[in-house]
Amino acid sequence: MTNSSEMTSGRADGRDTFIEVPRGLKNVIVTETTLGDVQGSAGFYHYRQYSAIELAQQCSFDDVWFLFVHGRLPDAAELEGFRAEIATLREIPADVAAVLPAIATTGPRFAPLSGLSAALSLVAAAADLPPVYDADPALRRHGALVVSAVSPTILAALYRLRQGADPIAPRKDLTSAENWLYMISGEIPTPATAAAIEKYLISTVDHGFNASTFAARVATSTGANVAAAVVAAIGAFSGPLHGGAPDRALELLDEIGSPEAIDDWVRGRILAGERIMGFGHAVYRTEDPRARMLREIARSMGGDLVEFATTAERRVLDLLAELKPGRTLPVNVEYYAGVVMELCGVPRSMFTPTFATSRVVGWCANILEQAEDPRIIRPSARYVGPPAPQPIP
Repeated sequence: MTNSSEMTSGRADGRDTFIEVPRGLKNVIVTETTLGDVQGSAGFYHYRQYSAIELAQQCSFDDVWFLFVHGRLPDAAELEGFRAEIATLREIPADVAAVLPAIATTGPRFAPLSGLSAALSLVAAAADLPPVYDADPALRRHGALVVSAVSPTILAALYRLRQGADPIAPRKDLTSAENWLYMISGEIPTPATAAAIEKYLISTVDHGFNASTFAARVATSTGANVAAAVVAAIGAFSGPLHGGAPDRALELLDEIGSPEAIDDWVRGRILAGERIMGFGHAVYRTEDPRARMLREIARSMGGDLVEFATTAERRVLDLLAELKPGRTLPVNVEYYAGVVMELCGVPRSMFTPTFATSRVVGWCANILEQAEDPRIIRPSARYVGPPAPQPIP
């Protein structure tokens, strides 16, 4: 934590003094990072020193994964070695695989992120992942790779088990994106489909100090193991205001129903002051660069859904300008992420898990960075209840 955000103490009356910050820690810098940054007003974000969108357009997911772990892009030999290393870590430990059917079928609704949380806690035990407080950098790195590599396998297995099908083991000859689609469907994806999903995965690895990333770093600051810190991140990520939005954005188009109904539906929502899922972002005040890239991918794939989505986007922006002048809410990543995943055959219940398979790499990179700082993250709250102490009745 930086000195500017720490609690200070030592007043003459013995009471602590506090630094006032905005609710939600908005615009408060709490640490320093070398992993990347989001420049909301410029509509730009980067991983290390590289544009995240340029990485998505020019590199493989495994290149970017290596970048987050090692701080630089790999050469051909390093990439081959890295892929061989993570290939051995994708397999689910036997003890964990044995309980996945029970995890997958618990409850009336499919809850893949909850299932992943439960499974990763078991992975930590099976792989004997130590607390980062006690681990040297090599052990921390190994734990980060284990969690990042096995998470997609677990999520795909939970999905197939919920469908009454057998899990599919990952293949060493497939890329990360190809393996993800293969483990869900049992079919090797077309190059175009795999490329579209790979670009999406790269574009969502990391995005500043969002809620889930911060949750991971808070857990890490206590010295917890890598899997426990990722489980903390998953809890934050599961909320519909964070990672749980791609399917909801697509449901918006389902609810509208047809191009002819767009204006009436949108006008009603705006006048009622209701949120339109897929529009607006906590950081960007201009177009989300991820949405721009995904829109281009969707247009290259074509079809009625893409035409409907782009028409709805245009009319939402037009009607906002008409009814709420000065209020700009461009589309965010979830809007076109849902469209692209639908076109690539990803089941809607797996939209958010697809997001999670990339973000877990970013979480783990933040965990490794946070583990280098021995200071626990421990903010304070202002008590506003009845004065204390009072007599107990």
